[in-house]
Amino acid sequence: MDNVELLSRIQFAFTIAFHYIYPPLSIGLGVCLVIMEGLYLKTKDKVYEELTRFWVRIFALIFGIGVATGIVMEFEFGTNWATYSRYVGDIFGSALAAEGIFAFALESAFLGILLFGWNRVSPRVHFMATVLVALGSIFSALWIVVANSWQQTPSGYRIEGTGMQARAIVTDFWAMVFNPSSIERYSHVLIGALLAGSFLVLSVSAWYILKKKYIVHAEAAFRIALWVAAVSSLAQLFTGSKSAEVVTKYQPAKLAAMEGHFEKSAPGDMYLMGWVNAKEQKTMGLKIPGGLSFLVHHDVNAPIPGLNSIKPENRPTAINFVFQTYHLMIAIGMALIALTLFALFMLYRGKLFQTRWLMGVFVFSVLLPQIGNQVGWYTAEVGRQPWVVYGLLRTSDALSQAVKAEHVLASLIMFTLIYVMLFGLFLYLLNKKIQHGPDVVSEDETSSRMNPSLSPILNE
Repeated sequence: MDNVELLSRIQFAFTIAFHYIYPPLSIGLGVCLVIMEGLYLKTKDKVYEELTRFWVRIFALIFGIGVATGIVMEFEFGTNWATYSRYVGDIFGSALAAEGIFAFALESAFLGILLFGWNRVSPRVHFMATVLVALGSIFSALWIVVANSWQQTPSGYRIEGTGMQARAIVTDFWAMVFNPSSIERYSHVLIGALLAGSFLVLSVSAWYILKKKYIVHAEAAFRIALWVAAVSSLAQLFTGSKSAEVVTKYQPAKLAAMEGHFEKSAPGDMYLMGWVNAKEQKTMGLKIPGGLSFLVHHDVNAPIPGLNSIKPENRPTAINFVFQTYHLMIAIGMALIALTLFALFMLYRGKLFQTRWLMGVFVFSVLLPQIGNQVGWYTAEVGRQPWVVYGLLRTSDALSQAVKAEHVLASLIMFTLIYVMLFGLFLYLLNKKIQHGPDVVSEDETSSRMNPSLSPILNE
């Protein structure tokens, strides 16, 4: 791997990882907004309206930063990956055009009503706008995942030209859209987004409860987000299993790297944790013998093709990295299941909001879905290497020929500085909105704040 390829991969990984903080938050938060405003329409309880108004402001902040950070990647396709852009232009052009027409336009068109239409349209029309904005963000993710999934499992195409002029042409649009991995990967990504958004609501609500501020609002929001998070964390088990089945069938090298399996044809173990020594072709750690074989074939003695059955030049380039990110993703997923189910148990017993240590855990739990989403993408993308389009185009062949290493390094430093400042601005504005809290006019919250034991103002 030369310096241009390495730096270009680092630059794209950095920009897309930073951008990927925001779309999952907006998708998950959008669903929570629909539930909050739907409860307001059903119950006429002003607490739900005030909650919706508060979280809409945070949604707008996340949406704005997400759009700004996503633009950079489109330019990188042309500057750093010109051969790749030519190769997949017909495929990506179709998917991204559909995303712009059917998703982003829908989301953007009704965002204005969501933000500024509270006193200008009826409650039902505003609720419809909230639903359509949430659907727009969900559809937007669909087309992005379709484009990425085609790189993992290409279908519905033909290759025209040769060498540097080769390009993939769509022959069947729907075969391209419903490629072998698109639905499974999209469902997995969508559930991850629901977890990211719901845990943001849980984190902020838990912080309010610990600080004894906006108690009625915080408890109402916590209940909503907790159910979303609990259902989503359990659903992630199913979507993750389906995604693994696709990887098993279409990307055996990635599967072998995920579990550090080297033998050509031997039963595969499932590691709970461990370390891969790629040079010595050994994996050490805590494992379930035959566990991978059982998950794939329901037989602990069934052979699994290992990395030694694949040509060295076609194997993932960072096996231990893929192993570690995959197992970290699994560990986080199980932790989220345990945390949400325990919280539901405490809610059933009526002790949830009085358990301060648990509220403290939820304040910091907002990091877990974000880390899980990031390492999940690392597993998928690094595990696909050395292919940028699996089995068709190598990453080393996808680079722009005119770009030099010093150009990429300079832009990487510039992007890093800009993104650090942008992230600092995001945290500052987010903290400012959280400190401000909901605009309270409802009687329930007013009465709770008149209680000296609940009001930080009176305590002062």
